[in-house]
Amino acid sequence: MLVYTFDNTIDGILSAVFDAYFRHQQPDMLVGEGAQLPLFCEEVWQVVTTEEKATRVWTGLEKRLPREALHLIMVSWQSEENDLPTPLFHYIYKVFGTKGIERNFSDPDVLHVTNTARRVMHEQLRMKQFIRFQKAKDGTYLAVVSPDHNVLPLITSHFQDRFGDQSWLIYDAKRHYGYYYSLTPNASPKGKGSSMPIRVIFEDENSLPFDLSNGKLDEAVLSENDQLFQDLWRTYFKAVCIKERMNPRKQLSDMPRRYWKYMTEKQ
Repeated sequence: MLVYTFDNTIDGILSAVFDAYFRHQQPDMLVGEGAQLPLFCEEVWQVVTTEEKATRVWTGLEKRLPREALHLIMVSWQSEENDLPTPLFHYIYKVFGTKGIERNFSDPDVLHVTNTARRVMHEQLRMKQFIRFQKAKDGTYLAVVSPDHNVLPLITSHFQDRFGDQSWLIYDAKRHYGYYYSLTPNASPKGKGSSMPIRVIFEDENSLPFDLSNGKLDEAVLSENDQLFQDLWRTYFKAVCIKERMNPRKQLSDMPRRYWKYMTEKQ
């Protein structure tokens, strides 16, 4: 069994495809650095990731795949699933040898990557639906999330378009990073900021003015009116609930329990 090891990045996978063609090989598995090698491993090749190799492979993909297929490849990588690297590598490898492979869903690698991307996109949609913001005294809106997949890079443009006239921070408590959008002095005439959301990491999460376990802002920094709005929202949520028509199983299907801890109406 021939195994390639890589640095657990998408550029590493693209570099692995470059090496495979350059060495006239088709490895059986692609394994991330630090992971345990398979039992019957006969040969191991360590992929050295370079921007040049990754760019050449990606340029080749752009020539051979439609935009939708390229998007699925990138979205699937945001899943962070441990079993994705090998089928994703094989899929990209086949693109250069089989025309129209992206439409062959009987191929196990194509199907695996496609289904993975669909799970990520479903999570992305749910994040747009279930994110709840709180307003701090300085006017910044905060939302804490903990999605199964790394979807923050996929949803920031949505919130920039929808809330472009205010500052906000969406923080991923599971991955310990977030995106911060701030109004700038050079805001547009429509009142929207001219900046882009920036990726932020906090060195000391213990000193943050919000609780990562439930996303709640500390009372000292919470806007005076925000607690009132939260209470009103919970009251409205209960008022519109018709007890005779309650369906807990349907509710859990539409709103999985793992999202509840960050949702105002469930606190």
